[in-house]
Amino acid sequence: MYYHRERLWPSPSIFIFTALVIPASLLVFLPINPTVGVLTAAVLYTGIIAVLVLASPTIAVTDSYLIAGPARLPIEHIGTPQVFLAEQATLERGQRLDARAWLLLRGWVSPVIKIPLTDPEDPAPYWLLSTRHPQRVADALLKSASAATTPDVT
Repeated sequence: MYYHRERLWPSPSIFIFTALVIPASLLVFLPINPTVGVLTAAVLYTGIIAVLVLASPTIAVTDSYLIAGPARLPIEHIGTPQVFLAEQATLERGQRLDARAWLLLRGWVSPVIKIPLTDPEDPAPYWLLSTRHPQRVADALLKSASAATTPDVT
């Protein structure tokens, strides 16, 4: 069961900015051959869009795991999450960042959530994740942790 799930899609402005590859490739290839120029522009832009979409990670909170991109963290090793927005998020991604932290950051997503780890054997002190809905992720983590510690009475 998912308590929260989101995909970190690129913002629309990223798709617009990457469209600049179209006039750039046309500028280079149109003098050589107009057909090659148009085809090259289309293939390059399509390839960039495909990479952006396929490389968009998912953040999910389940009954037993926090899933962030390719990584999984058992819920029992999670401390109390902290939400950071705007300037505080920028500081967490920069000046306050611990080099040992596990990161899943995307430049087009400003808010971050800091998830401390309680596992003494884990070298990372915390996970820092970009998310468009940091409070929802924090609430889902707390809900999942409380569900994991509540005994099942049957």
